[in-house]
Amino acid sequence: MIKTLLFGVSLTLTATAAQAQTAPSINMSDMPAVGDSLRLSQAAVVLPASAPALTLNGANKTWNYAGLVATSQRVERYATVASSATGAQLFTFGLPFGANRANLAAPRDLGVAGGVLPVSDPHEFFLSSSADFRSVGFGVTFGGIALPITYLSQARQDVIYHLPQAYGTAADASDSYFEIAVPGTGALSRRRKRSNLRDAWGTLTTPFGTFQTLRVITTIIDRDSVVFGTTAIPATTLPTQREYKWLAKGVHVPILTITTTEIAGVQQITGVEYRDIYRRFVPLAGRDAATQAALSAFPNPSAAGEAVRLTVPAGSGPLTVAATDLLGRQVFSRSFGAGGTLTLEAAAFGNFRGVLLLTVTTAQGTATRRVVRE
Repeated sequence: MIKTLLFGVSLTLTATAAQAQTAPSINMSDMPAVGDSLRLSQAAVVLPASAPALTLNGANKTWNYAGLVATSQRVERYATVASSATGAQLFTFGLPFGANRANLAAPRDLGVAGGVLPVSDPHEFFLSSSADFRSVGFGVTFGGIALPITYLSQARQDVIYHLPQAYGTAADASDSYFEIAVPGTGALSRRRKRSNLRDAWGTLTTPFGTFQTLRVITTIIDRDSVVFGTTAIPATTLPTQREYKWLAKGVHVPILTITTTEIAGVQQITGVEYRDIYRRFVPLAGRDAATQAALSAFPNPSAAGEAVRLTVPAGSGPLTVAATDLLGRQVFSRSFGAGGTLTLEAAAFGNFRGVLLLTVTTAQGTATRRVVRE
C-alpha cells in the first residue's frame, strides 16, 4: 500500500516537473539582440479554415498554423547604438548611464516622413536588460540635423516586455508618452497603454517549423494628438489593438503574431506575421496611375459616425482598401469584388478622429487618398 502511494506521488511529481520544463520562460536572451537580421513573412488576414480559434488557451495546447501562405516579407534588423545614432542622438542614447540609455537600435517606419513632419532616417532605440525590454526613444533627421526624441520620463517609456515572461503570472502594464514637434511645421504626440497577459503555452506549427511557445496577448490603446502648422486636430483614441504573440526560446522575435483591431465591439484580424525563411515573390506593379487619378473620397472631411464613400474606377477588378494613421498603424482593411462607388461604414473607423491614409490596392498597383475624420 505504501509503495503504491509513493509510486503515485512520484508519478505526479515527475509529470509536474515535466510540465514546468515544457512551458518556456522568456527572458533577456530571447529578446532582440545586436546583429539580428530576422526575416518575417506577412500572410492574408483571412486565416485558413484549419487554423485554431484565437480563444484557444491554457496549458499544453497545440496550435497548427501550417496552412499560412506568405504574401510579402520584411527584415527586422538590430544594430549597435553607435552605428545607428549621430550627434545629439548618440549623446542621448549612447551613454552608459542615464534615463535614456540604450544598447541596441532598429530602423523604423514612423509613418511621418511624408505626412505631418518632413523627417527622415527614423530609428527606434531600445534597452534590453534582465528586468525588461523597453523602447527608450526615437531618432530622426530634420534639415540635415539628427534629432533625439525621448519619452516624457523614464517611468513613461514603453515597456514592451517585463522579464521574465512566464505562464500563470499576473498581467503587467505600462503607460508611455512621447512627443515630436518641429516649430512652424507640426507635431505628433502619443500616449500608449500597453498590457501583456500570458494566457497559454504549448506547441505551435507554422510554415517555418514547430516550436514550444509561450502565448502572450498584448493589448494596446493609443491616444494621439496631431498639429499641422498651427492647426491642432483634437486628440483621438484609436481602436483597441490586440497582438496574439507566440514566443519561443532563442528566436528573438515572435514565431507568430496575429493582430486584431476592435471595430464596433468586435475583434477583426488586421495582420498576420510569422518568422520565416527567404521566399521569392512575383512583384506587383507599384503605382496604379489610373486609379490614383480617379480616386476620390467624400465627404472629406467627414464626421465621426458618418460613412465615407470611395470612388474607384469600375474596371479595377478585385481590390482592398486599407486605412492607416500617420504613424503607420492600420485602423481597418476591407476587400471588394470590383470598383465603383464603395461605402466604408462608420463602424470601420470606430471613434478615430484625425488624418487617415486610405490605400487602394488593385492588380495594377496602389493608390492613396488622405481623409480627415472630425
